[in-house]
Amino acid sequence: MGYLSFSHCRDAIILVWHQKKIGIDIERIDRDFNYEKLAKKYFLESNRSDNTRSLTKNSVLNQWCAIEAAIKWDHGKLAKDIKEWQYFEGKPRIFHKKNKVYLNLTQINFYKWTISLAYKERSNFRYNILCCSKII
Repeated sequence: MGYLSFSHCRDAIILVWHQKKIGIDIERIDRDFNYEKLAKKYFLESNRSDNTRSLTKNSVLNQWCAIEAAIKWDHGKLAKDIKEWQYFEGKPRIFHKKNKVYLNLTQINFYKWTISLAYKERSNFRYNILCCSKII
């Protein structure tokens, strides 16, 4: 019946169901974190500038979100695989260095969140987002 992937943050949960293998991640755009430290510690050298001052919180958050979606596609482990994925800012692809796997990537900014979808097959990938704020 297809593949499921889901993610959550403090005020949202997202679920994707597709006939092909897929990974998804969601993060709040206003998430508070030390993006320079995260970039220095985890991301491949080719993913970031040598001058960390040129990094922005948004670019690091988008990279984090994309890599998490790819790890979910691969059924990997964050601690083991985070350094293996290479993100190309502004390009719709992500690459696993060790396994030599390219994935397609769709990144969406929606309201308060950034959402990443990682998938193998090239297709006319369309998405529908159902959104609901607090359910009381």
